[in-house]
Amino acid sequence: MFFVFEHFEPKKITVVTGHYGSGKTNFSAAFAIALSKSGKPVTVVDFDLVNPYFRTADFAEAFRQHGITLCAPDYANTNVDIPSISFDLGGLAAGDGYLIIDVGGDDDGAVALGRYAHVLNSYAETDELDMLAVVSFRRYLTRTAEDAKQYLLGIERASRMKLTGIINNTNLGIETTAEMIEESMPECRKLCRDMGLPLKCVTAPESVRIPEIPDVPVFSVPVMVTLPWRTDGNTD
Repeated sequence: MFFVFEHFEPKKITVVTGHYGSGKTNFSAAFAIALSKSGKPVTVVDFDLVNPYFRTADFAEAFRQHGITLCAPDYANTNVDIPSISFDLGGLAAGDGYLIIDVGGDDDGAVALGRYAHVLNSYAETDELDMLAVVSFRRYLTRTAEDAKQYLLGIERASRMKLTGIINNTNLGIETTAEMIEESMPECRKLCRDMGLPLKCVTAPESVRIPEIPDVPVFSVPVMVTLPWRTDGNTD
């Protein structure tokens, strides 16, 4: 796994959001493992209170192997899907090391996050928080810059927080190609211009090698999330 952290300095807190199927959970898990190599404590909050099928809680064992602390909703990975949490998000935010918050997809998940906006926005004001939008330009509702913009503005309104960056995670699971990622770049750059946000990085599956993109780090990630009814690497 390769990540150019000198071009993408991780903040104390990283909130990861995006459309269902954008790959936000896969990004969150891979990002956490990459951060664990810094030697600092890493905590992942699985804040998906909406969708029971794609959760960072699925990676508890992988996180344990890398010394990553996982905080998941009550009843995660059971047949009961109740939107309930027992951990103190404010206390976790004040702790040492890095905190990654994987938010449920769409504005439904963002509404739940909005309950903690007053806590998290205080870290944004001191430049200790990133709220990153993971976007795949091969997903319904985010195929164009304009569609993605309207979608992300909805997440901002629902969460009462402001995005600070874009992650281009354009993919079609195991069918992802270098050409597909390169073709997404014009729309991605337009989205960044239209929203006044930086492009933090471009992701690519470990099996795909894409040419260097000027001024943008490429994060090579393993496909860690699979659909429960498939085994071909189609990701959330």
